[in-house]
Amino acid sequence: MASKPGILTDWPWKKLGDFKYLILAPWAAHSIHILATKEKQDKDYTNLLIIPFLLFRALHNQIWISYSRYRTATGRSRIVDRSIEFEQVDRESNWDDQILLNGILLYFFNTVIKIISFLPVWRIDGVIMVALLHAGPVEYLYYWLHRALHHHFLYSRYHSHHHSSIVTEPITSVIHPFAEHLAYFLLFGFPIVTVAAMGTASMVSIYGYINYVDFMNNLGHCNFEIIPTWAFSIFPPLKYLMYTPSFHSLHHTQFRTNYSLFMPLYDFIHGTVDKSSDELYEKSLMRPEDSPDVVYLTHLTTPESIFHLDIGLASFASKPQSSKWYLWLIRPISYWSMILNSIGGKSFVVERNLLDKLKLQSWAIPRYTTQYSLKWQEKAINQMIEEAILKADAQGVKVLSLGLLNKGEMNGNGELFIERHPKLRTKLVDGSSMAVAVVINTIPKDTTEVVLRGKLCKTAYAIVSALLDQGIRVATIKENERLKLLEKFSSKERLLSSKGFFTQKVWIVGAGLTKQDQLKAPKGATFISYCQFPTKKERKDAVYSYTPSMIAPPSLKNLHSCENWLPRRMMSAWRVAGIVHGLEEWNVNECGDAIFDHKKMWEAALKHGFLPATT
Repeated sequence: MASKPGILTDWPWKKLGDFKYLILAPWAAHSIHILATKEKQDKDYTNLLIIPFLLFRALHNQIWISYSRYRTATGRSRIVDRSIEFEQVDRESNWDDQILLNGILLYFFNTVIKIISFLPVWRIDGVIMVALLHAGPVEYLYYWLHRALHHHFLYSRYHSHHHSSIVTEPITSVIHPFAEHLAYFLLFGFPIVTVAAMGTASMVSIYGYINYVDFMNNLGHCNFEIIPTWAFSIFPPLKYLMYTPSFHSLHHTQFRTNYSLFMPLYDFIHGTVDKSSDELYEKSLMRPEDSPDVVYLTHLTTPESIFHLDIGLASFASKPQSSKWYLWLIRPISYWSMILNSIGGKSFVVERNLLDKLKLQSWAIPRYTTQYSLKWQEKAINQMIEEAILKADAQGVKVLSLGLLNKGEMNGNGELFIERHPKLRTKLVDGSSMAVAVVINTIPKDTTEVVLRGKLCKTAYAIVSALLDQGIRVATIKENERLKLLEKFSSKERLLSSKGFFTQKVWIVGAGLTKQDQLKAPKGATFISYCQFPTKKERKDAVYSYTPSMIAPPSLKNLHSCENWLPRRMMSAWRVAGIVHGLEEWNVNECGDAIFDHKKMWEAALKHGFLPATT
């Protein structure tokens, strides 16, 4: 929002929310009617292509968003290092409004005024005319419009909304108040209306021109340099005809330079070129990939989880992962990506963060939760994890923490990789101690007895050990679970019990908890999870904790996506563990049967600003 919002700031359909797309429904229905009832020679293909064209524009923008986030996460050729936070993601979540407005205008000129109906596919004279009109009047008028928008009166009421984003993403290019977009549509519509009025318009000149504007807008706001030096060497005048991402980035950091739309020519003419443009271009282009200090290695969960990654759909990634009905609409894409990932693939960077001077990255293994349960997939998955570990070691990563199912029985909680590579410099952390610390410190202080129900694993045994050390009795629902605990803790038999009726208010739960198990708990019980995956809530009269997690400190920057199902700025205990190991420079492995002191881990996490999560 601008600092002093002016008239026509909000889009007319803002209150419609996700139902705004219904605005195009009557025209879309009309197009379907034409397709179904008209003969081939009577069909207006200009009209029929409007909806596919709008969908292509959305896809085009999304490809830029995903690639930009991936490239800036790796650090290669990144221009600006400052962080993006949730506030910016929310502010830019309506980037598709301008596509909707574009659809309305196309339908208006096609069906009402009818100056762009029944157009040929191609006319060379119209394409040349559009190019000349853009390079001349459009670029020049935009330059002065842009300078006017930087006058304090218009800037405070309109353009400051766009400049709220110091670090730009491709979609930042179209984040403007409604009134400002109207001015841009009048400007960019000039070449289209002119060639239409002259009778030289074609589908290529109209749809191609709009795509050109999209491409150049996305290019200028992507925050990584991509234009190679040889392009300017082969054709030196290109410097005046086409801007670079670093050129426009300076406009967002310096505000009073580099006003041009896509052609720096007018900045050169009027002396508003930033003096550091060439230097920043060369510096950004030569910038290598980042070498992170700590890596969190996770994996995909459900078929739709790929859209919830930071490099996926920005609006999805900024909210906790959940099942929504409209996700079924993209199920074909989800399954197609799942098939492609299953054929091959290797770990890839999905996010970068910064905590003090510690550089953090999250990498993902392109495998899904269901695949981790398949015995025949274990070898391939372990190989990908091993390759990621070796890659991290080669990059000088200090700590790599294993998230979700990347640790477990199939690799001995990471011990397999230590045995294979005893000279590994990167320390492996499975995060068990942090998960134990979170669970223990979530239990109310006056608790004397708890119920344990779930798969007995390294974390579960460590939790029981900590509880018994505090004199807290541990009851189990199943007798076989009690017998397994007795094998581990035979000296504390008096603190272990198995009952058929349970009055305990605190339940420590993990994988394998059933609905019948939950129904045995008394009203008002608290279910505290030690599992990586969320507990299915079967009771409305009970309290359910998040999976073991902590709230990230304010000093942790560039955190603008949710980690799976966790709320904003919450991080899983396994991810926090790796960060704490890196901050404390403990330089020890925590994998296999080894587990770090959970009290020391908890104190260190609090010292560095991590906070306990509420249920």
